[in-house]
Amino acid sequence: MKLVSNKNNTAALKISIAAEFSLKQLEIEFVEKPLSEGCLKRLPLLEVSPGDILFSTNAASYFLYPPPESLEVAVDNWLDWEAVHLQPSILRCIDSKGIFSEPLQSNLTLLDNALKKSKSLIKDEISVADIVIWSTTFPLFTEEKFKPQLIDLKALGEWFSTLQKLPQVQASLDKLKPAGGMVSIQSISSTTWYPSSQPLSSSVSEISNKEPAVKESELEEVKQYWKVGERPKPKPVVVPVLPKAGEKNVLVTSALPYVNNVPHLGNIIGCVLSADVFARYSRLRNWNTLYISGTDEYGTATETKALEEKLTPRQICDKYFEIHRDIYAWFNIQFDLFGRTTTPQQTEIVQDLFLGCHKNGYTSTQYMDQLLCKNCDRFLADRFVEGTCPKCGYEDARGDQCDKCGQLINATELIKARCKVCGKTPVVQQSQQIFLDLPKIAPRLQTWVNQTSSGWTQNAEMITKSWLKEGLKPRCITRDLKWGIPVPLKGFEQKVFYVWFDAPIGYISMTKCYTDQWKQWWQPNPQTEVEYSMFMAKDNVPFH
Repeated sequence: MKLVSNKNNTAALKISIAAEFSLKQLEIEFVEKPLSEGCLKRLPLLEVSPGDILFSTNAASYFLYPPPESLEVAVDNWLDWEAVHLQPSILRCIDSKGIFSEPLQSNLTLLDNALKKSKSLIKDEISVADIVIWSTTFPLFTEEKFKPQLIDLKALGEWFSTLQKLPQVQASLDKLKPAGGMVSIQSISSTTWYPSSQPLSSSVSEISNKEPAVKESELEEVKQYWKVGERPKPKPVVVPVLPKAGEKNVLVTSALPYVNNVPHLGNIIGCVLSADVFARYSRLRNWNTLYISGTDEYGTATETKALEEKLTPRQICDKYFEIHRDIYAWFNIQFDLFGRTTTPQQTEIVQDLFLGCHKNGYTSTQYMDQLLCKNCDRFLADRFVEGTCPKCGYEDARGDQCDKCGQLINATELIKARCKVCGKTPVVQQSQQIFLDLPKIAPRLQTWVNQTSSGWTQNAEMITKSWLKEGLKPRCITRDLKWGIPVPLKGFEQKVFYVWFDAPIGYISMTKCYTDQWKQWWQPNPQTEVEYSMFMAKDNVPFH
């Protein structure tokens, strides 16, 4: 087996120490950057055999030095906490003066309190949890300017010193020779990524106060059906499916895949399949159930694909829509409608919602710097420009978002920006754009989130509340492009809406394509209750 790492990356200590405890031989190879896209551009990694790679250091450590069955649950809890809370708080929550932020201080205090009760994290036994968390805290205990903030954490300090003296740990330190301190923190940051949107809780086993997803009455109903052996007779199929007062009505949508490629298993498993399973279950329960999805067809992704294939954007959309629809049909996904965003219904509803926002004072205009490619004679919006991410250094970040760290960025923030079409360096030029005034909406949005988020997944709730806590900022919703929904405002006739403004509205317009009584689902009367279940990946949460 081979441990591959960049120098001074103390995350490699996890794998090396675990191997020492398990008496497994490791070959060590130092590289300057990740080997390939297949490793998700992460370091360190464990190559178990040629082609078999573990890129999660916690998973690799667990693989090398698994805990006894009696400790598995406790070890899993500590490893999850380290990955989601402790490591991100170390990488992101130390300022230029070396002062710990409140989340980091809270996490270290939690560790200190846990170690006051025993010599190790779990039952006085050295486990892979100790190995992982010791390696994670190594940069803190080896940086001189951090010592004043660690001096009161006596139990944590004693535990760290005790483990450091172990022969397995000393052997790994001799092999890897990490510099420690800020040098190691920077080394880790340059070759890996951790969750960037989740609040950093100081609780290892945070218990949600949400209502259970399944009510006791529903469980009792299932038990009775099971005992008696009877099943509810399915309702006759009526099209269109509409909500009814006094009955349970369920609206299901799954995130709209971009139309510019062939669907892969990730598209199926990530959102579509889970939504289909839930919709099937809802129909079996005889609930009035509508399942809507479709392709997201506007934006720079479509234009760039059209340029690659020497087709028009409309031809690209027509081509790949058929591919998407056929593949989902092959998997027997039972949509009530699989639609598109390039419809008259979508244009009508998007423009109507925009004009409502504009009329009520929720928009503003301002000039903003944009990248202009003189060679192509076009503004480079979103995916028409690539460059180095100013947040994490990823060299192929897009003009609206970095796929490595997940941060939203403006195209002008890119380092060494380049036109994706011709590769030339663009120039900065001003263009007037329309912004959605999110700060003005924030109080009402906060109230709505507080009232409705109890039924959301933990990821969706945490990401949303994190954004609100950090403070919403005005968001540009127009682009200097040809392919998109035209902006119905004088002076902006040559611009279109940003795809992430129009795409989430697609669920509504597709419902209108399904039935002219679509408002019964999206604007039901007070006597009719509709439960809406949206299936999507966590990186889509901010846009939705």
